[in-house]
Amino acid sequence: MNRNAYPATTSSKRTQGVNRRLFLRGTGAALGLPFLASSKWLRGSEAVAPPLRNAFIYFPNGVWEKAWVPEKTGSDYQLTPSLEPIEAIRNKVLVLTGLDKKHSHGGDGHYAKTANFLTGMPVAKTTGKNISSGGASVDQLIAQHNSGLTPIPSLELGTEPVISGIDSNVGYTRLYGSHISWQSPSRPVAKEINPRVVYERLFGQKQAKGALADSNLLDYVLEDARRVRKTLGRDDQFKMDEYLDSVRSVERRIEYAMREDPRQWQPTLDAAQIAARRPGAPAEFREHIDVMLDLMVLAFQTDSTRVCSMMFANDVSGRNFSFLDGVKGGHHELSHHENNEKKIDQYQRINRWHVEQFTKMIQKMDAIQEGEGTLLDHSMIMFGSSFSDGNRHDPDNLPILLAGGGSTGIESGRHLAAEGQVPLCNLYLSMLRRNGIELESFGDSNAELSI
Repeated sequence: MNRNAYPATTSSKRTQGVNRRLFLRGTGAALGLPFLASSKWLRGSEAVAPPLRNAFIYFPNGVWEKAWVPEKTGSDYQLTPSLEPIEAIRNKVLVLTGLDKKHSHGGDGHYAKTANFLTGMPVAKTTGKNISSGGASVDQLIAQHNSGLTPIPSLELGTEPVISGIDSNVGYTRLYGSHISWQSPSRPVAKEINPRVVYERLFGQKQAKGALADSNLLDYVLEDARRVRKTLGRDDQFKMDEYLDSVRSVERRIEYAMREDPRQWQPTLDAAQIAARRPGAPAEFREHIDVMLDLMVLAFQTDSTRVCSMMFANDVSGRNFSFLDGVKGGHHELSHHENNEKKIDQYQRINRWHVEQFTKMIQKMDAIQEGEGTLLDHSMIMFGSSFSDGNRHDPDNLPILLAGGGSTGIESGRHLAAEGQVPLCNLYLSMLRRNGIELESFGDSNAELSI
């Protein structure tokens, strides 16, 4: 059994990033380690600066703008009801308003706006043949640029399976509502909704034979972890213990969420309730979101990938949010509020809940020390929806938050309101250039957004 923590041995300059990654090894398992300052002896003689990570997180059905958009700009803006959850991290977040997607004005209310969330280009109206998102998405351009530097080029996550077929009301394939990440205009990147599959993809496949099948991946590498721990400085020992605890926590939560029901008596469920409990995914939506976001943090912490996209739900999602106080019914239905105050109140509560989940993730990333800063400092986390008001399906004045990026010089803690018709792709161009991708333009961009 190979119990040594070591980087890959390939000497290719292009794979240097992989070479410097540290792994704990066990039988049939490999667990990546986070950035540890005192492990430079394994990384070569030069000090290695933490890399830049990028996430693009999407939530469907827009927002109630009056409860989202702050009145003032700059650093002394007042948080609106939907944005109040970011109070504890406001100095790490840039609130962006006024960004538009002009190529989403044509077409239907949803599909022509969601499929191009990360491309900004026109979406072809089709019932299934000759699909086109207008171009490759921004996340995939970053993944191509980082090709060979990480074990996984990019990670695409979600909570709902791809929906196929045709929406006969508008004449679009429903597939458009299930993807925001596109390798090419005609090739969407499949997202993974099963946390266990994501976990094993990130940290190595276990040998599913004999007694090994009954153990967690972390169990295989604990002996190696104890050996490596002795070689680390005191601060890095603490950091490693903290990291392994977080891995164990995710393992246990995945096991709990996907466990078989131990009860002998089973209540009667109707067909809709049974369908809602999809095999391979947690039955509880809140837990599903939570564990997926934690997996994203672990993926960045171990440099398993530097690019991730996540869809909280598919477009036109009827996800029921009755678990929130004061909310009864589905998200899509409530987004069509028709200026009904009772619906608006519930719609805004859902908006706020989405921001709360984003905030929890950002707080976790900001608590992870990495080099001269934190994991968040070395990341850009974009969070938003494909249109503003859900009742109007308006693709202008998009609700966008951008967290982190301190290592790239982003001035967070502000509300930046774009004036005139400023493309969302201006933001993407700025992010691409901060990743070292010197494009003249991206999508419908006409300049780099000054952030």
